[in-house]
Amino acid sequence: MPDLAFKPATELARMISSKKLSARELLDHYAKRIEQHNQTLNAIVVKDLASAEARADEADAATARGESWGPLHGVPMTIKDAFEVKGLASSGGAEELKDHMPQNDADPVARLRAAGAIILGKTNVPLYSGDWQTYNELYGRTNNPWDLGRTPGGSSGGAAAALSAGLVAAEIGSDIGGSIRVPANFCGLYGHKPSFGTVSPRGHIPPAPHGTGVADLGVTGPLGRSVDDLQMLLGVMAGAAPADKALSVDFPPVRPVKRIAVWSDDPFAPVDSEVKGAVETAARALADAGCELDFEARPEVGFEQSHANYSTILLSIESSHATYLTLLSSIISSDWTPTTLEFMREHARTAPADATDDLTLQARGTVLTYGDYLSLNSKREAFKAQWAKFFETYDALLCPVTAVPAFAHDTERRVPDRRIIVNGQERPYMELLRWAGLATVCHLPASAAPVGLSKDGLPLGVQIIGPQQEDLTPLAVAAMLEAELGGFVPPPEFA
Repeated sequence: MPDLAFKPATELARMISSKKLSARELLDHYAKRIEQHNQTLNAIVVKDLASAEARADEADAATARGESWGPLHGVPMTIKDAFEVKGLASSGGAEELKDHMPQNDADPVARLRAAGAIILGKTNVPLYSGDWQTYNELYGRTNNPWDLGRTPGGSSGGAAAALSAGLVAAEIGSDIGGSIRVPANFCGLYGHKPSFGTVSPRGHIPPAPHGTGVADLGVTGPLGRSVDDLQMLLGVMAGAAPADKALSVDFPPVRPVKRIAVWSDDPFAPVDSEVKGAVETAARALADAGCELDFEARPEVGFEQSHANYSTILLSIESSHATYLTLLSSIISSDWTPTTLEFMREHARTAPADATDDLTLQARGTVLTYGDYLSLNSKREAFKAQWAKFFETYDALLCPVTAVPAFAHDTERRVPDRRIIVNGQERPYMELLRWAGLATVCHLPASAAPVGLSKDGLPLGVQIIGPQQEDLTPLAVAAMLEAELGGFVPPPEFA
């Protein structure tokens, strides 16, 4: 059954419900593939096959009685180690949390389990989900199934590697800086970053187990081998935390997709020529499907860092990217080491008042006051209004996920010293954030979809940004691309 491992989770669920396949047979199939391939990938770092086997047997008994637990009935999946899973070591990649055994599932995990999913283990993450490379001192490095010498992306890199290599049927990720979209892109998968607030993040590390609050920007969303899988998983997970019973998530109906804006490159965020070509390939496929394309349309949101006067900490920022990077740093710096924090605070104190480079923006984010945050949030609301006006004319925006395809492992150098190669030229590593930040800072939904392969045989994809809360529309565009271009293909060494 070599192709069984790569079928979409939705199809596998139908096979189980129709008794063409048992949950135990499917679990055993994946267990054999994990035994065969996981040592090479190091994607799954915590396993609990005994509990999964017992649960699969219970699912089969329920099927025999004519019962269904939900749309994931009997489907095996792993969970990114950023999410707490009851009774399983949940560390977030941190040595100090290696013995952390939660008493409860994270909210999205609880919803998946209630829908019938069988949790067989945890997948690797970078330390506190803070990198586009998946490695940590506790579990080591995860490799990309398309090229073991390259990163699968991060922070949901273990999740994407396991799913792409056919070790599990479905996975979930979290995304504050491209952590769903980049691994999906690097591993040839579909991924969806939902609109902010549509999926409860309670039980995510960070901040849990240190706290339960939702700071800003970060979301939980699905990874899959088909768009149907993304839609099903999103529907299962969507909803506020149990304590917020008055809140509900009701996605507006999908738009009749007609007009597509295409933003394939930008001087402020240059992309590799093959990445640009993938975006344009996706655009042509949508034209073939009957869409009208506009290669010049842009939202009236400044991508570049315009001149800003930082003579006071009340930031005068007119740039979407600068707003994003400052807010992002204010959130994630809570997990930085004391040494890094001291360096950033000193840099913020001594940097020129008019400096707008990425490092300085990050440094100022670490000393952001609540008043500063409110000032930035006011600017963000103006950016949101500009995006809303843009989406009065256009149904979606096609753009790159990030600047390059999967790159070689580079974990020995400090992040400030790392470089990516774009069209033969070195660029700062942190530029990997730039395309991801467009959707993130304004809480917009964004789907990643595979488009094809590079000349080196690496996956290439496209990002589809849609209107706030209208998550079904970028997913519909991804489905159009799936129909036109053929969708997910397994990495050759694991097929």
